[in-house]
Amino acid sequence: MNYIKLLNAAFEKFYFDDRLNPAHVTLYLALFQEWNCSRFVGEISVNRRDLMRAAKIGSKSTYHRCIVNLNDWGYLDYFPSKSAFKGSRIRMCVLEKQETKAEEDFDSFLDGIAGQYSSKNVPVQSQYSPESGHLSKPSSPNHKPLVGSNINSTKLEKISKQPKDRMDVLLFFNAKGLSPEEGKRFFDYYQKNEWRTGDGEQVRDWEALAHSWIKNTFRFSGKKFSKKDSLQTSNAKDYDQPL
Repeated sequence: MNYIKLLNAAFEKFYFDDRLNPAHVTLYLALFQEWNCSRFVGEISVNRRDLMRAAKIGSKSTYHRCIVNLNDWGYLDYFPSKSAFKGSRIRMCVLEKQETKAEEDFDSFLDGIAGQYSSKNVPVQSQYSPESGHLSKPSSPNHKPLVGSNINSTKLEKISKQPKDRMDVLLFFNAKGLSPEEGKRFFDYYQKNEWRTGDGEQVRDWEALAHSWIKNTFRFSGKKFSKKDSLQTSNAKDYDQPL
């Protein structure tokens, strides 16, 4: 007996049987579990109290009505016990669809194909791709990897870069004609923000970001100097003399 096929066949029959209500379904599933625990023997002996508890049925009349209905509708054979010390007997009906010889041969053919490409026969180390860190799909022996399969990862490594250390930044700023203090301010600012931009995105090219920083530094410095020059006067005034 195949547990999955039996249960799927039962659910398929539930779907098209409008006579069933939730009590019928839960009682059948409770009986199915007892049948499964008994390794699908021909008949099982059941206890009404245990079945009612498992099926969440609180009324004896509901229980008897449902089990009689399941018997009449072909889900099981019910043999009630007349003894208080002996449980009733249930013979579960096999609802599994019987496959034809052609269907069985086709299923065997599919299983054979699946077995040829099963990952069970492939070493674990060959399924693991160190570049991506994920399990790779097993391929045939004649399979050749695509030439550009790792091009995107290489480009991503080049784009998604951050400075190696503070000295790398200081040397860059020095080459652009700025003082090391300015480079230190740049490095400390983005190091504190975990190298993220103002909108929370990860910095992907710190040199381009440094160019913008340097450009703004010169621009703001120009504004500062022009403002200072506008306040200067050529005539010296002596405020100690009376007006």
